[in-house]
Amino acid sequence: MDLKIGTIQPIPKTGCDHIFDRIASLGLHTCQLCNWDTSLYDDGERRREALRVIQEQQEAKQVQPCAFWAGYGGIVCWNFVEGPVTMGLVPAAYRAQRVVDLRKGADFAKELGLPAIITHCGFIPENMTDSEFLPVVMGIAEVATHCQSLGLQFWFETGQETPVTLLRAIQRLEELGLKNLGINLDPANLLLYGKGNPIDALSVFGKYVRNIHVKDGCVPLDGRSLGPEKQVGQGMVQYPRFIQRLKEIGFSGEFIIEREIGENEEQLRDIRETMGNLEKWWNTEEK
Repeated sequence: MDLKIGTIQPIPKTGCDHIFDRIASLGLHTCQLCNWDTSLYDDGERRREALRVIQEQQEAKQVQPCAFWAGYGGIVCWNFVEGPVTMGLVPAAYRAQRVVDLRKGADFAKELGLPAIITHCGFIPENMTDSEFLPVVMGIAEVATHCQSLGLQFWFETGQETPVTLLRAIQRLEELGLKNLGINLDPANLLLYGKGNPIDALSVFGKYVRNIHVKDGCVPLDGRSLGPEKQVGQGMVQYPRFIQRLKEIGFSGEFIIEREIGENEEQLRDIRETMGNLEKWWNTEEK
């Protein structure tokens, strides 16, 4: 398999004329388009202009996004205190509006000709008999069903739930007739949230993994905050072993580099280093 490497590319709030310049400057040809500004979907003129310019820039820069990372409105806290009651489709107070937001994100992705949307669904209840488990699953089903009607995939980004919890949710959704489900595996998130070992996780849900967020990090150091992110290769993911295991299960998707330190020279330097390491790790057979 040819190694497919890309990055995360946010849609800017104003102007998309140079949206893929950074990706092209790195010699890359794919990315995940990412949008958290849900007002984009409701502003007809701005939406049309964004779609037009993004499509023009894809062709001009020879960059083909592999998926659309869809955010949603409302407060989101990336920690263990407010996170469970603010993140994804789990909080009942936000669920209905976020279903709407994600459906609109799917419509946007469809118009761009992308194959899938990705999102964080939140801290899905571990216990299937929890009174909130089924309502959360049904909220996800609304979004995934809409995606399926558009011919799109719906991919969960890992993080807030253990691997077996995510597997339970997927299997329950499949029982409802959904056939378009997959996983955007962020191996660092499994560690940052203290939810599992990414190499072992592939034995749980490996057949659903469609692409990878190439990020690294460590387990939490206290009960309130996520573990620290690290430059790829300096955390606890064990990338050479992780990539070997991906090869063993027949993974053929994209490696999307995600270095969450803002767009600056350090980030570009880290991305370039990760690109070289990915090539090395992919082409090295572990003994």
